[in-house]
Amino acid sequence: MQGKVEQVKEVIEKDVWGLIQDFLNLTIYPFSGEADDKMHITVGIVLLVVFTFVITTITLRLIRMFLTRKLEANDKLKFISVFKFIKYLVYLIVVILTLSSAGIDITVLLTASAALFVGLGLALQELFQDIIGGLFIITDKSLLVGDIIEMEGRIGRVIDIKLRTTRVLTRDDKVMIIPNHKFISEILFNYTQNHRSTREFVKVGVAYGSDTEKVQAVLLECAKEQTGIVKKPEPFVLFEDFGDSALVFSLHFFVTDSFVDPKIKSQLRFKIDHKFRLNGISIPFPQRDVHMFYPASNSINPPTNEKNL
Repeated sequence: MQGKVEQVKEVIEKDVWGLIQDFLNLTIYPFSGEADDKMHITVGIVLLVVFTFVITTITLRLIRMFLTRKLEANDKLKFISVFKFIKYLVYLIVVILTLSSAGIDITVLLTASAALFVGLGLALQELFQDIIGGLFIITDKSLLVGDIIEMEGRIGRVIDIKLRTTRVLTRDDKVMIIPNHKFISEILFNYTQNHRSTREFVKVGVAYGSDTEKVQAVLLECAKEQTGIVKKPEPFVLFEDFGDSALVFSLHFFVTDSFVDPKIKSQLRFKIDHKFRLNGISIPFPQRDVHMFYPASNSINPPTNEKNL
């Protein structure tokens, strides 16, 4: 009886395990019968790559769940965007290491696809710059959702930050899509990064001879009555210059929402014009004195040799 059992084990080891080994050693590449020492892919190698790929996917998912378990919703979405990029790099490295450990010389594969890699690198150069810019934005938090920014003369509110692009809502209610590499290579003004409020100003000119103290008091009164202007820090007035046609003043004030400050400035200008009319303060229009002199030899003598225009 024991001898029969040993015979069965021997048959299983020789036949079943032999069949499995033959299946795993079945050559997929090269398709011809000729052996290739540098690139010889079998069914076993393909199954090994698939198994490694599945294990890597499960491991990365567990790592992502562990790292994002205590993050807020917005931060979690940003981390997942970065993690996707890292995940693809890990997949590539794992596949290369698996093929190399299986005895395949991957230098042939890399050499054969070198031209393709160069072409893809040149074509996707700006894409990689956008992705790297997105990683910098997300990690160092130089730009946050809700920030008011100014870029290339346009002001908008950041509504979404993705790995490749950032979406900004302009004051005209239009969505501006900005590639992330621009935030690294160009100058960006962030109105709300350091403080909740920003300082704005409105300029106005008054006629020469006006009571400057009264002008200052009226401007401050307008600022105090205007909604949207914060009380602290307090508004203040600067006497900026003696202009060609007017005395130039600027009213400086602070607002908590720079996105709507053009509307606040417009309402403030209406108030200033109304208050100036009530207080007898005139806003002069541009004017210039032109003096005209006629030569003595001129036969036509004008009524006067000087005109004020």
